[in-house]
Amino acid sequence: MFKGRSVTLKHLLINNVKHIGLQFKSDKVIQTLVEKLPQLCWSQEYGMYHILNNKTNLSILFSTFRGEVWINGNYFFENSHGLNPDKPNNINWYRNRELKEGFKRCPEEYLDKLELRKYAENTVKTYVHHFESFINHYYNIRPAAITEIEIRDYLQVLSREGRSISYINQAVNSIKFYFEVVMGMPNRFYEIERPIKPKQLPKVLSKEEILSLIDNTNNLKHRCIVSLLYSAGLRRSELLNLKLEDIDSKRMLILIKDSKGNKDRMTVLSPTLLKELRIYYKAYRPKVYLFEGPKQKAYTASSVLKLISKAAKRAGIYKKVTPHMLRHSFATHLIEDGIDIRHIQLLLGHSSTKTTEIYTHVAETSFNGIKDLLS
Repeated sequence: MFKGRSVTLKHLLINNVKHIGLQFKSDKVIQTLVEKLPQLCWSQEYGMYHILNNKTNLSILFSTFRGEVWINGNYFFENSHGLNPDKPNNINWYRNRELKEGFKRCPEEYLDKLELRKYAENTVKTYVHHFESFINHYYNIRPAAITEIEIRDYLQVLSREGRSISYINQAVNSIKFYFEVVMGMPNRFYEIERPIKPKQLPKVLSKEEILSLIDNTNNLKHRCIVSLLYSAGLRRSELLNLKLEDIDSKRMLILIKDSKGNKDRMTVLSPTLLKELRIYYKAYRPKVYLFEGPKQKAYTASSVLKLISKAAKRAGIYKKVTPHMLRHSFATHLIEDGIDIRHIQLLLGHSSTKTTEIYTHVAETSFNGIKDLLS
């Protein structure tokens, strides 16, 4: 089906006329399909192709890419419902979507299990995509009849295609979900080897760099976003989903709902940040979400990434700074301040301290006692 291909739609205003920007990685199939679109133009300023923004062109766009390319409309449609056929709002989207003739659809029982388990939208999208790619690779074999040998062969095909370790692991997860959860055969394929994931240390910023990053934000709203990501150790998605009632100023806590793994947790609210949040609230008057974009919709992930990147450049931080780097820095700095790792585990929402222990490998305190062998 999509084979990892995706096109991200963007709003562009060119000569005061609304256009649909098409952002994608170099790919011959996507390029061929894009060139079929009506009145296609290239923008040197934005570095992407674009077409006029109207209902007819949107319809042509989805028709052209259907079954071949995943359309990411998160930045284009934001949180509106029913506008983007390729942005599923529920499991029924997968049941009712149009597919190319002869393409095997994800089994109904597979979708039922995903729905019953209330998996997050991104997880559903990933599992369905990978499992449909798998069963269409073995088009003439019933899914339940596929053997361990065929699974190994399929994973080797993905490896030869140059797929990433993350991509292959997602494929394994989708296949195991079918046999272990849907078919009720736990550990039938427990001997299937996963690719070895490289053990990379988390990238962190110093406290001085964090403060400089905050000082170099554009405005109070951006300042609060960066401060909150760092001081509470939030994931970007957690920050974007925060609502006004999630800030408990009396107990100085923040409630994080439906986080990774569908878990709720509490984290700390900085007294310094609370003062700025109160000023921010009076200035911006958010209605539902703590940080809102146009029309009171949740702030977008791309906006957070851009504001942090720009603030880092102004601060003279020349390494790539991401929102998740602020979360890594939060955990590392707490370890350096002597906070018990079990407390940090709870604040981050980790299931095990083993996940949290990675930050001890980058904390300055882990190396302070080592003498200079050259002195």
